[in-house]
Amino acid sequence: MCTTYLASIIINELKENGINIEGNPHLIRLNPFARYKTRGNGAVSFKIAISNKTDINKIKEIVLKNVKEHAMFEHENTNPGVVFYDGEITDKMIDYAFKTIYSLITIKQAEKFANEIGAEIHKFKKGRGIIGSIAAIACPLLDYTYELISYRVKDNYGKKRKINKDSVKLMDKETFPETFENIDGDYIAIEPRTPCPVLYGIRGESVNALEIAKGIVEADETIDSYSIFKTNQHTDMHLRKIDKIANMEKYGCYIVEGIVDDDPHVIEGGHLFFTLKDESGEIEAAAYEPTKDFRKIIKELKKGDHLRLYGGIGCGGTFNIEKIKIISLIANTTYQNPTCNCGKRMTSAGKNKGFKCKKCGFKLPDGEKIAIIEDRNLKEDKFYETPVSARRHLSKPLIRMNINR
Repeated sequence: MCTTYLASIIINELKENGINIEGNPHLIRLNPFARYKTRGNGAVSFKIAISNKTDINKIKEIVLKNVKEHAMFEHENTNPGVVFYDGEITDKMIDYAFKTIYSLITIKQAEKFANEIGAEIHKFKKGRGIIGSIAAIACPLLDYTYELISYRVKDNYGKKRKINKDSVKLMDKETFPETFENIDGDYIAIEPRTPCPVLYGIRGESVNALEIAKGIVEADETIDSYSIFKTNQHTDMHLRKIDKIANMEKYGCYIVEGIVDDDPHVIEGGHLFFTLKDESGEIEAAAYEPTKDFRKIIKELKKGDHLRLYGGIGCGGTFNIEKIKIISLIANTTYQNPTCNCGKRMTSAGKNKGFKCKKCGFKLPDGEKIAIIEDRNLKEDKFYETPVSARRHLSKPLIRMNINR
């Protein structure tokens, strides 16, 4: 199923019943490295101005009815949760929201917290969804983007999407950078690869830019409906700057600096690994096969390079890289035998005997190899990021950081 689609169904029915939604619904992406999560690990919230108790009861009835009707309960990982909250957003609630984004919260902790703040919770099956529901209500959006998501008619679920690729490329040309992550070479990034109700999703900086973009994209199938969400996507909200590698924890999301301790190496499957260290410890870092050409950047690293890594730690304890900044690079030095006056490269005359020229016989008994400093393909004080096709929802692209590639 799809959390945003379910929210869209609910919001449309509420509006049909005369219930007004304040502003755009919020789509909050939670910790991408959490062990138990949906694929995008998202939660949706929306705010309603209520005038009487009758409205409250009607709202709850519509919301819960739609969850029961549309959630795919037959799937073992479908464990929805609904939270109703009436009151001010407190600092304690904001702290909770951030914890769901850069660390872990259990169902029991979420249930206990809901009781503390006086929120009404509804758990379906295990009810894991209440964790994100509370976060979606409380999460502040100081930095934010928008996403316009269009939905398919039910008969087309699971079928090949019919989106005109040329129109997507035109849309990107006309609206970038007000919209972004639309294409990646010939890859159409607005199109999901799962059999869900979503036809396409366009990310952007404003509602107006997204409406313009939607008017350019052409689809050879019926659009059932669409919604525009205000979201923490592409803000790096999940990352915390940390001073010591030793203080990082599994499933955490971080910005960390260190020194490359070994030249990167490839394992079966095309995954690339190296060790990052500081004075407190070390951690294995990885660029996995789906990051494609980003691995070429990582492969250029050398032992001794100083980096800043952005990403998080998965269940295997490896740091998954989302982007890097090169702080400094070691010299890439090679050594060559000296050149003879006749222009011929000299050869060794034997251990501790210097060099000799095979062409003219000239000797350099005290000669030494010549250090040659070669240019590095990487640049200092420069960012490098994973491609659009491999980028996580929360990862902030360089275009939003006002940084050129």
